[in-house]
Amino acid sequence: MPRYVIERDIPGVGTLSAGELRAISQKACFVLDQLGPQVHWDYSYVTGDKVYCVYIAPSEDLIREHARRGGFPADRVSEVISVIDPVTAE
Repeated sequence: MPRYVIERDIPGVGTLSAGELRAISQKACFVLDQLGPQVHWDYSYVTGDKVYCVYIAPSEDLIREHARRGGFPADRVSEVISVIDPVTAE
């Protein structure tokens, strides 16, 4: 199943408290439950003004539907073509 990286522009997100991040995560999980098992949130990286999320889903449309229902931005959605790491260099 395809894997996607979602870039979310959220000014100041890096200054949110643990409780605020928990609430956002809970909302994301609630919407995922509504969409069913075909969409899976793997993890997210929070930076100063952006969140980079990695999702597994059958289509970009489902990723965007999750964002719409959750009220989250999905400024850029990119399908992962390959994964490389230090082992790739060997």
